[in-house]
Amino acid sequence: MSRINVLYISYDGMTDPLGQSQVLPYLEGLTKKRYAFHLISFEKPERFETGKDIIAKRCEKAAISWHPQIYTKKPPLISTLKDIRKMFNVAFELHRQHAFQIIHCRSYVAALVGQIMKKKFQTKFVFDMRGFWADERVEGNIWKLSNPIFKWAYHYFKRKEIQYFREADYTISLTENGANEIRSWKKLQDQELAIEVIPCCVDLDLFNPANINPHQKRELKRSLGISSNDMVMGYVGSIGTWYMLDEMLDFFKVQADRYPRLKFLFVTGEQPTSIIQIAAEKGIDTEKLIFTSTVHKYVPLHLSLFDFSIFFIRPTFSKKASSPTKQGELMAMGIPIICNAGVGDTDLVVERYQSGKVLNKLTPLAYENVTLDFTAFKATELRKGAEAFFSLSEGVDRYGRVYSRVLSINA
Repeated sequence: MSRINVLYISYDGMTDPLGQSQVLPYLEGLTKKRYAFHLISFEKPERFETGKDIIAKRCEKAAISWHPQIYTKKPPLISTLKDIRKMFNVAFELHRQHAFQIIHCRSYVAALVGQIMKKKFQTKFVFDMRGFWADERVEGNIWKLSNPIFKWAYHYFKRKEIQYFREADYTISLTENGANEIRSWKKLQDQELAIEVIPCCVDLDLFNPANINPHQKRELKRSLGISSNDMVMGYVGSIGTWYMLDEMLDFFKVQADRYPRLKFLFVTGEQPTSIIQIAAEKGIDTEKLIFTSTVHKYVPLHLSLFDFSIFFIRPTFSKKASSPTKQGELMAMGIPIICNAGVGDTDLVVERYQSGKVLNKLTPLAYENVTLDFTAFKATELRKGAEAFFSLSEGVDRYGRVYSRVLSINA
């Protein structure tokens, strides 16, 4: 069976954590079907230097041709325009050499290339939206609309957004909530949209409690100062723009007063200093805060220390299309979560699979009404929920079906 050439374009880097968890696993799975990938990504210089060899070996093993470019950050927008020009040049040259049948574009910047290549070369265009990107930039205070340049960029990409949905051969949404929002727009009512919902999937082989070495777990607990009778509330990942640190610390403070042995473990690359300062200002005993970081393959070991996990995400419009990667990873490890409502399909998943507790309001009273009794939550059942909703193999199969549909071939 002949291979089908696909160009995958990402403005995120493969040396970024999301590149390793939310791009490469899919491509590795799809190469086992009938697809041959060329991958363009834009790498942060510092991460590229430390991680390029690992990613290069991983791509070589999977027969993925990786074409890393250096991401530029400054000056804002101008640097992005330069990167886009480079993206076009590399994509066009690779197409000249390999005659791609599908251009798979991760998010809005990459879709600029996919849209043009469809018109110019009649390639198929898959728009993997990842979220309402322009709205994320505004709601995250990255683009301030008081600045005329950012205001122009916002309106430009909102126009492009409609074009992408109209012209893409298939759109990928992370959530049912996001897909339903798109279908409700008046500007798209005259067209039947091809949308596939594929959440941020999880490598269930990596995130598997059965693979945790008990000795390593004991040693890690000892090294972090966690005793056997401590209760651990865990947070994993960066804090960034969207995660509500203040509210999570407020929740911890309420619970720490009720559960003296409760500790808050952050598995994050963030610097502890600012978190400790905010906690101290809130009157939290900062000795109960623990910080560590790790590489992706050791994240499951660190998660195994959690009795439960927490994440509060700002429930803005753009977050209707958000699928937190950590939710599936935590469920796969059998760890219940406490989260807030109104973010993507998060609360729907919690309720469907009985995998945690959802707060409709983030207030002191709401925090007090939460008991840290998780005896009703069975790790095996949480993992079954992850297998049903977040399975990487199912995600790969869904992408495979999308590719087959756009090419009008049998899956």
